[in-house]
Amino acid sequence: MNFGKKPSKHEVERINRLQRELFDRLYYLFEPPLPEGVPERLERIVASADINNGDSVLDVGTGTGILIPLIRKYKPAVIYACDISQAMLKQLRKNYPHVATIQADVRDLTLPDGCVDVVFINACYPNIADKQGAFSNLYRIIRPGGRMVISHPLGKAFIHSLKKKVPFPLDDFPGETEASRVMKSFGFHLVKFIDEPDLYIMVSQKGMKRRS
Repeated sequence: MNFGKKPSKHEVERINRLQRELFDRLYYLFEPPLPEGVPERLERIVASADINNGDSVLDVGTGTGILIPLIRKYKPAVIYACDISQAMLKQLRKNYPHVATIQADVRDLTLPDGCVDVVFINACYPNIADKQGAFSNLYRIIRPGGRMVISHPLGKAFIHSLKKKVPFPLDDFPGETEASRVMKSFGFHLVKFIDEPDLYIMVSQKGMKRRS
């Protein structure tokens, strides 16, 4: 997890601009049909959050909404879909017109304090430029006891294969010990960790008080 020196505002804006340009251009690649085995692994990812009927759910880096129909099976009260790509969100609104979409970097989300029960960060954790800002803001947004799922349906190795193909940096997914340590520093405790060759799931729960 890249929680070293906090990037400058200029650097974050530069990385976000490069990502927006790429995903605005290639948004259609994220639409079904999905590779073999991916739908089943996405179901495992969503199931890991233990969504309750009536929960509020935030899907960070939602893309064209690949998790949305799986989340809806659990009958949440509201789904917020956040992405930095306008083209991604435009396609999502065509697919799922009743979802509340927000175009923003997760660190800049202005949702009310404690308004979300579950957050998904699926297939976009490596892309987040300012992780300190992102997780500090998510701590504010998630209610005490709420869950955060960081995941990828193709596993760690897929990110390694992308690093030389994209014009922006990608961080690696953390191992269990590092994940537990860093999540604890942001007021979350690790409750589930899966690291398979083609699936990564890390579930953390927000404590009642943030640890210093």
